[in-house]
Amino acid sequence: MPVVDCNLSRESIVIDEFFSSSSLPPNVACAVNGVALCGTLVGQLFFGWLGDKLGRKRVYGITLMLMVGCSICSGLSLGSSPTSVMATLCFFRFWLGFGIGGDYPLSATIMEEYSNKKSRGAFIAAVFAMQGFGILAGGVVAIVVAAIFNSLYHAEPYSVDPLGSTVPQADYVWRIILMFGAVPALLTFYSRMKMPETPRYTALVVKDQSKACQDMTKVLHIEIKELQQEEHAHINMSSSFGLFS
Repeated sequence: MPVVDCNLSRESIVIDEFFSSSSLPPNVACAVNGVALCGTLVGQLFFGWLGDKLGRKRVYGITLMLMVGCSICSGLSLGSSPTSVMATLCFFRFWLGFGIGGDYPLSATIMEEYSNKKSRGAFIAAVFAMQGFGILAGGVVAIVVAAIFNSLYHAEPYSVDPLGSTVPQADYVWRIILMFGAVPALLTFYSRMKMPETPRYTALVVKDQSKACQDMTKVLHIEIKELQQEEHAHINMSSSFGLFS
């Protein structure tokens, strides 16, 4: 039996137990990844509906704060046992996915409702293309953080020393990587709060054409005049649509 130093933190023991085989057990890895996807699905349905009720801008801010909070809390996952640590992590990962699920359709909707017919396709494509850059950035952050810790806390390879290959400080690596996800979201906070409501929502749902024209003029820097009388009939139509309309 290996002798465990009494000064090891609780998190270090968690890491030793979970990473003694150099990787997470398959059921734990599937739970951590799958629970976020489940939250994303639920978030898309819920926030898509809520965006039609409360407005795109307001719900856009809610999803932002949810993503920031859950990213930080994911890195602070604590527990008295490896199982409780993973359970806490899965809990926050679900709500992180819930916020991402809401942000996903709202971003495309806001872009679509502010763009014209000529540029709409390019703008929507740009929104979804940013996912690739985000995934690439996440991988770069993980490599950089792991490399820094590897240079500071050297350990023998797993093939040489299975237990000693994971140093106690390795517990901070995944926590820092998860919490770093809050940084890009926080960088968009000011611009999201200053962004006006989309003109299509203001005109068709709120029924305020003057405000819609003012918002479009502010964003597009083009003078937008209020719609003519014959177009009022289209705007005054019911804005209530069924799920499969």
